[in-house]
Amino acid sequence: MCTGRVDPQFIMKSFEAGADGVMILGCHPGECHYKEGNFQALKRYTLLKRILPSFGIEMDRLRLDWISAGERDKFVDVVSDMVETLRRLGPLHRSYEFSRGPL
Repeated sequence: MCTGRVDPQFIMKSFEAGADGVMILGCHPGECHYKEGNFQALKRYTLLKRILPSFGIEMDRLRLDWISAGERDKFVDVVSDMVETLRRLGPLHRSYEFSRGPL
């Protein structure tokens, strides 16, 4: 699926369902089969990064990166870095119910 089709609701539902972090990985800007998909993803990502703290979610729990199918080493590095980030942060403490507001 193109990163441009990743709806911010998918991200928030992932956190609500128990994810400690979410990664969005897509093709490099300018290499999108759908032309503008990764630019749309970047806009949504930027918005989400700004609103996550209002839900008690650290911004480092969401990551966007551009990786082509041939960049195996970069993929391993990016995923390993995210795993280490989440280990450092620990489990996400859910003090906010997304659909109803603060608990």
